[in-house]
Amino acid sequence: MSLLATYRRLERLPLGRWLFARAVCLKAPYFATIAPRFEVLEANRCVVAMRDRRRVRNHIGTVHAIALCNLAELAAGVMTDASLPPSMRWIPKGMTVEYLVRARGTMRAVATPDVAIVAADAGYALPVTVEVSDASGTVVFLARIAMWVSPKAKAA
Repeated sequence: MSLLATYRRLERLPLGRWLFARAVCLKAPYFATIAPRFEVLEANRCVVAMRDRRRVRNHIGTVHAIALCNLAELAAGVMTDASLPPSMRWIPKGMTVEYLVRARGTMRAVATPDVAIVAADAGYALPVTVEVSDASGTVVFLARIAMWVSPKAKAA
């Protein structure tokens, strides 16, 4: 079952989005450090929130830069996986980030592709933009993640 189909099936259940987040964190355990909350997952868009807790703060009491990077990579990866044709796979190749203002409170990441996601016979670069906003809607962090999308290897 595809990631998007799994999300759609679970989101209708009580605690379904929580279960989905737990499943993602079981597959990629480091994401559990930010206790993500999925709000929206659809083709070409993923919205994930991260509550403000002591474990994601830095020494000055704001949300830590690496917690923001973690949130951005999670949103971009899940969006990419949910949007790809079944014949394709992906891997992140790089990330550039901008810290725009101090990050305080709950953070909400919105990941969208910069170009159309398509099936192809060869690999291609897929830039993904992730905007992270605070509770007031102010964008506090911007990430551009370079994904590499390629055909899955055919079984011999």
